[in-house]
Amino acid sequence: MNFNEELRQRTERIEAMLTGFLPREEGFQRRVVEAMNYSVTGGGKRLRPMLMAESAALFGDPATLAPLPYFMAALEMIHNYSLVHDDLPAMDDDEYRRGRKTTHVVYGEGMAVLAGDGLLNYAFETAAAAFGGAVTTEDYRRIAASLQILASKAGIYGMIGGQCADLEAEEAGGDMTDELLLFIHAHKTAALIQAAMTIGATLAGAASGEIAQLERCAYNIGIAFQIQDDVLDVTGSQAVLGKPIGSDEKNHKLTYVALHGLEESRREVERLSQEAAGILASFPERNLFLEELVRQLIYREK
Repeated sequence: MNFNEELRQRTERIEAMLTGFLPREEGFQRRVVEAMNYSVTGGGKRLRPMLMAESAALFGDPATLAPLPYFMAALEMIHNYSLVHDDLPAMDDDEYRRGRKTTHVVYGEGMAVLAGDGLLNYAFETAAAAFGGAVTTEDYRRIAASLQILASKAGIYGMIGGQCADLEAEEAGGDMTDELLLFIHAHKTAALIQAAMTIGATLAGAASGEIAQLERCAYNIGIAFQIQDDVLDVTGSQAVLGKPIGSDEKNHKLTYVALHGLEESRREVERLSQEAAGILASFPERNLFLEELVRQLIYREK
């Protein structure tokens, strides 16, 4: 397997699929739609929709799962709405993301808030449209279960809850604790990765025990991914990352590196990665591309 070529092809397919779900830039609401589309089409790894499709492939053929593209697009919209809001002056106040100006810099703060709100709402419009292709009772059950996962992992008991704890920790300063740190990483970062992998498995008809295993695997991936992100904020460069480095320290953000140091952080990334790899290798149908994708994501340089 030529991993880089496979990755390129999959990313291109996801980009084309995602473009087909974006709203038209027309009408009196055209400006907010432009800001929404600007945010989504700014590049990125397309990690979450890719993980969803590859997790589904552990249990069936993704090409035969009609609801899958709707949920892939919806999750990427939710991820991008969170980035739009995260970049705002009231949050991280970042001017660059993925090598270009952030949405609020280009469109203004008010329109960026609306663009984030628009993406969140449009994500659920998109996911709910998957019911239009349902035929059997099982189709309806899987789509409904997937919607529940999406809402839960994106909401106050998922990503938003993690953002809340992160913001309060940043504003309060004070002592860092492992409990708070892991809560933030588990909810702010890992939750959407869990959504990706468990929705893919759910739509493909995986058993509850298999879905639970993937949820644990995604937790490890998410925590390792965020710790690596914290490491890169210290050791990387703006030219490689496409965003300013040192923003965590500037914003007094609670990070694993600040609490444990670089070497311990790297060891924890390794431990979590090995456990996640073991879970993926335990399924009857191996997905070697998914296993390599996880390794590449965790040990990335940008």
